[in-house]
Amino acid sequence: MSEEKKASQAETIEIEDLDEEKVQSEEEAPESLEAETEKAEGSEEKTEEKPEEKPAEADPQQAESERYSRLFAEFTNYKRRTEKEKADLYAYAGEKFAKDLLEVIDNFERAMEAKPEGDKFAEGMDLILTQLRAVMQKNHVEEIEALGKAFDPNFHNAVMTEAAEGTESGVVTKVFQKGYTLNGKVIRPSMVAVSQ
Repeated sequence: MSEEKKASQAETIEIEDLDEEKVQSEEEAPESLEAETEKAEGSEEKTEEKPEEKPAEADPQQAESERYSRLFAEFTNYKRRTEKEKADLYAYAGEKFAKDLLEVIDNFERAMEAKPEGDKFAEGMDLILTQLRAVMQKNHVEEIEALGKAFDPNFHNAVMTEAAEGTESGVVTKVFQKGYTLNGKVIRPSMVAVSQ
């Protein structure tokens, strides 16, 4: 019996200890409860100050669909951009070659201006120059018409101005060097004199 008594006393002591801990935790609980309430109120005030955020996507299928739509649009734009770059590359691939050849044509034309009349050799060279111009035109290299036209800074490079009787101001009076375009793009502007 004494052992049973001791066991029941130990249980009583443990129960009393548990009751004391429970009372202490209940005393602390209101303090922690008040602290949590203050924190919650503070966070509510903070969330009121922040602008409203977008609610989380409710439908994952819709989000996935939007993602694929954006991806498809980006791919379409990329494809269009690369096709344009490729077309530009083909259109202007011969630009450097054409620029180099223009100097040869200029010299050829200067030589033909000094040809003697009735010379069969000069006539043959004139035919070659005509053929060379035709090849340039076939490859979309065209001469910029300048003489007698209104000055356009997009196509002409004015190196001097001069007083010319009977012409309006801003008209090209002399062409020192012909200008050319390749597929509509100016590869060399005309070097001109403009009337005052």
